[in-house]
Amino acid sequence: MNFTLMTALGFFIIFAMSTLGSAVVYFFKEKEGDKLHTLFLGFASGIMISASIWSLLLPAMEEAELVFNGPAWLPVAIGFIIGGLFLVLLDKIIPHTHSGTNQDEGPHVAVKKSTKLFFAVMIHNIPEGLAVGFAFGAAATIGTTAAYVSALGLAIGLGIQNFPEGVAVTLPLKGVTNSKNKAFLLGTASGAVEPVAAVIGYFMASFMITLQPWLLAFAAGAMIFVVAEDLIPDAQSTGHSHLATWGVMAGFVIMMILDVALA
Repeated sequence: MNFTLMTALGFFIIFAMSTLGSAVVYFFKEKEGDKLHTLFLGFASGIMISASIWSLLLPAMEEAELVFNGPAWLPVAIGFIIGGLFLVLLDKIIPHTHSGTNQDEGPHVAVKKSTKLFFAVMIHNIPEGLAVGFAFGAAATIGTTAAYVSALGLAIGLGIQNFPEGVAVTLPLKGVTNSKNKAFLLGTASGAVEPVAAVIGYFMASFMITLQPWLLAFAAGAMIFVVAEDLIPDAQSTGHSHLATWGVMAGFVIMMILDVALA
């Protein structure tokens, strides 16, 4: 497959799967809410943790050994921490509400709760889009089929997690807006952030080759921060802790298998 087409396909997958997940709101039964929400958040968490390790941190370490004049772990560790700090900054400047804990964060402004829920999901999606963009940008500099296949594997993995995440996003939005149409549109709009972030990440990684280890680790740190700060606490808040944990386990294994199979 043409490398440009593979890149475009990767960017499309992450958006399309979010949209498909958001569309599930039309078929959702209310009584299935808590358990489904818990399972999907756990599953998304597991995929993001696994992707951070196999698709971002390990490649970052390999890249650092080639381009960094010093210990390979240093740019990876620093980039990882900066990724977490980036999410802290977004938390401070963007008003949003966590659906699981119903906790407001960011500036206190007069906006609807549905808007704050939308912003919360948008914050989650930015590092995922950047991760895919960084991976394809790194593949563009390497120029091998294997590198592109690996980047596409990351996009497929995050796309898989975007489906349940899209479901988990639209359910609380439906409860707040009392409209399946509005919940679907907001869920889809939040997913549109990912390909935009992916394009930005692609050009950053393509033109700043020496920063690739930092950028890959940055994306990993941002995603782990999202998992630890939001997804797992939200999943646990429903009272179905074992279901959340098994969702994490399943997501981690699926992403690990996908990454190894496409390596």
